[in-house]
Amino acid sequence: MSYDDTTPPRWEMTVAEARTVQQELRERLIAHPPAGFAPRWIAGADVSMERFSHFGHAALVVLDAQTLAVAETATAEEELRFPYVPGYLSFRELPPLHACWERLAAKPDLVVFDGQGYAHPRRFGLACHGGVLWDVPTIGCAKTLLVGEHGELGMERGDTAPLIHKDEVVGMAVRTRDGTKPVYVSAGHRMDLATAVEWVLRLSRFRLPETTRHAHAVVNDLRRARKTE
Repeated sequence: MSYDDTTPPRWEMTVAEARTVQQELRERLIAHPPAGFAPRWIAGADVSMERFSHFGHAALVVLDAQTLAVAETATAEEELRFPYVPGYLSFRELPPLHACWERLAAKPDLVVFDGQGYAHPRRFGLACHGGVLWDVPTIGCAKTLLVGEHGELGMERGDTAPLIHKDEVVGMAVRTRDGTKPVYVSAGHRMDLATAVEWVLRLSRFRLPETTRHAHAVVNDLRRARKTE
């Protein structure tokens, strides 16, 4: 698969082909943020769908990093052509998210995905794939584990515990609010784990980052509106 300004990404493929794409694109990951990284505009990415549906509602919501106010929203509603297979979520969710990306008037400096980044069986989750596709710094912030285990985690905001999979630190369990369940943070593209954790905490007033909260609200409104049509 080639990503450039003239070749649109191809999404319809077998699971075996998708696995090869993950392995090939993983070699393009950059494991550190750009020099002097200080994002001003940060987007949240989310996709919502009815259970057993093949129709996805996607949103990218861009926030001002200083105030967390919404600056821009782009949405898309598309048929999902890749089956639901654990570990291959990006092939299902990135097509509608890519449509959102192309509709943004101004591209953000950082994208936070509601899903995995490096904490993935092949170290190439949704946030990694999206980051390589758009060539932008990305973070995966998931509500549930896909791979790995972590030790005891303190109950206060800011407490962390490394997420270990096959003897490698692939992410971090992060307590974003006192006494709440942790979120699972991992680096995407042009990102390292420490910076990813730092920004998730800076963006979080509640359990989930404000980027995710805003994107989640938008896609759920889209899904409910479609359901009543």
